[in-house]
Amino acid sequence: MRAFTGGLWSYRNLLIIILTPLLILPLPLVIKTQVAECAYTLVLMAVFWMTEALPLSVTALLPALLFPFFGIMKSSVVATMYFKDFHLLLLGVICLATSIEKWGLHRRIALKLVTMIGVNPGMLMLGFMVGCAFLSMWLSNTSTAAMVMPIAEAVMQQVMSAEGEVSQHQEMAVNSIYNLALQLEGGELLRQTLTIINSPLNSKYRNNRDHMMCKGLSLCIAYSASIGGLTTLPGTSSNLIFAEYIHQFYPDCKSINFGNWFVFCLPVCIIVLFSAWIWLYWLFLGTNFRSMLCSRGGQSEREIAAAKLIKDQYNALGPMRLDTQEIITLVIFFIMAVLWFVREPGFMPGWASLFPEYPGYATDATVALLLGVLFFIIPANRPTADNYDAMITWKEFQACMPWEICLLVGGGFALAEGAKVSGLSSWVAELMTPLGSLPVLATVTIACILVTCITEVASNPATITIFLPILAPLAEAININPLYMLIPTTLSVSFAFLLPVSNPPNAIAFAYGHLSIIDMVKAGLGLNIIGVLAVLLAISTWGTSLFALDTYPDWAPIHDLTNTTGI
Repeated sequence: MRAFTGGLWSYRNLLIIILTPLLILPLPLVIKTQVAECAYTLVLMAVFWMTEALPLSVTALLPALLFPFFGIMKSSVVATMYFKDFHLLLLGVICLATSIEKWGLHRRIALKLVTMIGVNPGMLMLGFMVGCAFLSMWLSNTSTAAMVMPIAEAVMQQVMSAEGEVSQHQEMAVNSIYNLALQLEGGELLRQTLTIINSPLNSKYRNNRDHMMCKGLSLCIAYSASIGGLTTLPGTSSNLIFAEYIHQFYPDCKSINFGNWFVFCLPVCIIVLFSAWIWLYWLFLGTNFRSMLCSRGGQSEREIAAAKLIKDQYNALGPMRLDTQEIITLVIFFIMAVLWFVREPGFMPGWASLFPEYPGYATDATVALLLGVLFFIIPANRPTADNYDAMITWKEFQACMPWEICLLVGGGFALAEGAKVSGLSSWVAELMTPLGSLPVLATVTIACILVTCITEVASNPATITIFLPILAPLAEAININPLYMLIPTTLSVSFAFLLPVSNPPNAIAFAYGHLSIIDMVKAGLGLNIIGVLAVLLAISTWGTSLFALDTYPDWAPIHDLTNTTGI
């Protein structure tokens, strides 16, 4: 029986691939609507993504296969979903990342960061989360994750390498004391001892603690890139869509501006960020919270030795000269960040306003491509008549380009568009109409939970675009301030933490190979709960006075129905 079970388990992926489509096949066969057919595709992809029965990028191709057969979307239309503005942005950012890695700038930044923060995993996690969240306030979460993740990877490798060398030296010193005794016991014992000493350094991780540190730090980057974007209106596309919806349908509403949004969301960001830090530390590194905040004087001998080794390695790099490739890369990095920030900062006119006849034409991808192409033009060294080497080559770019992420995100866009075209998203949203009979806070809570679940398998912009026209009339019908319903759901759309395909930062962190699907599900589920609770706390306390949520506003249309639930 045990042998049969073991053999069955070895074929689990094949069984999932065969049985899952068959078990849910009655959904499109019995109901025979496009909503059911799209739901069939969504459930199938969710199962395959959760179990990894198929490679994630292969599962992402299912909409291109099933939507034309179901008559939901033409194949030519589905194909356009797999290459969007995001992919152009990623191309430009990867050009920057290629140059950073080629010329060792990430190593210099990583070593400097570790020497400043220390090698304690808890402080490393906090340092990266705060820095990444701050960048994400002004830059897109995708750009932030794509730039910071290579630096975090370099930091992890430096810490593991340094601690590994210290451990090896200590163990070899101890074993040298017993060298004579080992020789008397025989060569086999000596061979086994040397094998034990050398084997950890030859593997990807020295021990399970290193693996857990890599998992925790990878998720810190992915999650903080999404959390930081909550703080500003241009921080996420969902925030911008919400602001545009308010300005279009409630033109007299003056409450939604950069200042009010920042004041309201900054405490939410801080609460979620620090709660996420504690949650991820507990999940991957245990309950020793004293070590999470230990001072330099409280470091172990191994941590002190590893920190000294990393500092020596940083000093060995020497200072950066003005004519080096590192300086060129750093300057382009700075220009890219500044141009992203001042394109449409929200609190002042940006450079995009210089082209009023083409509003919305230039995006972050435009900046990324412009500066990314420069890496193929600017010479790395002084050019000669016989030699002209650019900062990066196409082969080097290809080696760094995560093509699987392009398919992952493209599959998410295709699924979101199919859900919109088929009416599945509208059908789900319309199920919320009877919620008007519940207390307002309960209605808002259910709405937040629902959009948080849907945004895990659909793009954030698609989710908020679908739900805003449903929730705003619902708020008007039960005679409550529409902002009371729309603000928390807009923020909850950004809590897409469960799957690599939930948003691009998750996919970028997952591509480095430290994480499994189950790791992200466990960590993301807890963080989703933390995020929703923090938003509900904010909207029920300081948000009420800031946006005057306890009264029905003059700028919203008046309906005959009255609110019998109270706030």
